[in-house]
Amino acid sequence: MMESKFFAMRDISRDGTWRRQQYNVSARAGRGEYGKSFGLDNVYTKAREGDDTDSVEGDWSNNWNGVDGVGLVVGSTVVNEAIPVAELDSARKDLHYGSYRAGMKLTAVNGTCAAFFWYFNDTQEIDMEFLSREFDPVKKIYPANLVIQSEASRKAGYDASKTGTFKVVNLTFDPTAGFHEYRFDYLPNRVLFYADSQLLAEMNGTSVPSGPGHIILQHWSNGNPLWSGGPPKEDATLTVSYVKAYFNSSDSDVQSTWAESCRKARSDSSDDSSSDRVCTVADVTAANARTGGTFFNTSDANQPSGGANDESGATCLESMEAIVTSAILLVLMMTCL
Repeated sequence: MMESKFFAMRDISRDGTWRRQQYNVSARAGRGEYGKSFGLDNVYTKAREGDDTDSVEGDWSNNWNGVDGVGLVVGSTVVNEAIPVAELDSARKDLHYGSYRAGMKLTAVNGTCAAFFWYFNDTQEIDMEFLSREFDPVKKIYPANLVIQSEASRKAGYDASKTGTFKVVNLTFDPTAGFHEYRFDYLPNRVLFYADSQLLAEMNGTSVPSGPGHIILQHWSNGNPLWSGGPPKEDATLTVSYVKAYFNSSDSDVQSTWAESCRKARSDSSDDSSSDRVCTVADVTAANARTGGTFFNTSDANQPSGGANDESGATCLESMEAIVTSAILLVLMMTCL
């Protein structure tokens, strides 16, 4: 389990669960008209309103859009032929089959790509991407680009639209007007995509990844007119209020810790009728997507929840052997090993 309450976090730079990224991608390597300059200061956080540590770190504080969460900024000023962009990665890289969820408010500024995705390498990637240039509030067009990058997409020049693992689904709401939960369930041989707990699409087959990876939040632009467009005419902010991940770990040490936690939970239980622990992960809708509804972890927001400093988590909840899904409700069967 990994739960991050960005809406209550005092300082993303001190959080052990997530790592801000700093690197450059050339225009040629990124297949764009401009390069991308990922900077630490392009990812920042503001504490909950009224907190005595209500401060914003980084150089982008004047661009804060007034909503608590982590801000990922795409700058409007091109510097050295590169556009300032933002990325935040999970520290853990053992995230295998599971359910991955993020509460996000997208930018209405034309010319950026907001992305929430699971990544192992360029041919094993599960993506939800949103192109602000495609948004049309008059016609109520708000496309969600749902992608699995695979060996087939590599052979097509990383154009997944030429494969069977690319779908565009129009959202039934304006994603720039408020927070909504975006989610994908990564299962053996299939992936299901959701918005506000409503099924958007399903993909299956050999193109679905089979190994572990990590989660990436990204907001970028490189001037490619066929994808991100841009650069934006003004600084654009993607706001992420939380991330939840309920998953099987590929780490053998973590698995051993789970087994011990579950053994202890069994021995401490006063109810001998069942040795299993079954937990329902509640659906999130637009009504509570700003704060994410129910969290199992109730520790301080700046303390890792299954992060780099807490690889095992604390409870038997994390030992997940089966994931049962339907179009509306996901039930995680977290059964003791």
